[in-house]
Amino acid sequence: MKRKKKAGTIGYVIFLSLFLFVMIAPMLYMISASFMPQSDLNMIPPRLLPSKATLENYARALAQQPIIKYVYNSFIITIIAVVICVTAGSMASYALTRTNIRFKTTFLVFVLAISLLPTITLINPIFKMYSNMGLLNTHIGLAVIISVLDLPMTIWFLTAVLKNVPISFEESAKLDGANMFQIFIYILLPLLKASIFSISILVFIGAWNRFLLSQVLNQFEDCRTVVVGLTLYQTTHTIPFGVVAAAAMITILPLLLMVLVFQKNILGGIMEGGVKEYPLFVNSLRQ
Repeated sequence: MKRKKKAGTIGYVIFLSLFLFVMIAPMLYMISASFMPQSDLNMIPPRLLPSKATLENYARALAQQPIIKYVYNSFIITIIAVVICVTAGSMASYALTRTNIRFKTTFLVFVLAISLLPTITLINPIFKMYSNMGLLNTHIGLAVIISVLDLPMTIWFLTAVLKNVPISFEESAKLDGANMFQIFIYILLPLLKASIFSISILVFIGAWNRFLLSQVLNQFEDCRTVVVGLTLYQTTHTIPFGVVAAAAMITILPLLLMVLVFQKNILGGIMEGGVKEYPLFVNSLRQ
């Protein structure tokens, strides 16, 4: 029995090590290549570490294209999309799990069906609708449609979480005179804090990497996102890999900062947040 358990542990460690290597090794090489001079990149076999670290690739990447502008556009669009998606998704999930709305199952199936539609099939009607509404080449227009497409995932995720949240706190709050809106704001949102941060990061990453919608709806360079800008630049110019790696590092930096800033919130306990907030809320009702 002990031998089987030990063999299983060894196999798990080996599998995890290989998985991490496959996932992390390309990223580590890209970081290294972004600091390599061109002579290192031309060597065969390729060097894994730069002979002399240089910021030349970063300087060329910033000088040859408006990456900072692209990053700014992507950040604004992504933040708006996350706020809309998480706000609407949390309210919809609350309504689906805490009210007696008819056809809730049908609605969830419909939401799932929307999420299964390929984006390419929606491009033409969205483009025509946005053209008539004057929303082409705008931050808010792109953010809204991205949030709509990510909303099904958010609703399904938060609905599954809410179904496993006990209603004892909510019932106690009702006895103390709280209405549905107060229960949602002061009871459920603290309980869902960790889950909301988790789905927010998933939506953030998905919105940041949206290519097809961004390319079709925001064609002007002033409104172009970083993913579209870098892709179009690479397809129309011959760019050394070092410059591409540097541009990629500038692109993913906001995503890395997002994870680092909110990692404590993601790892925090769901019940801990709710238990801390609930007594404060009840005391405010009784005053």
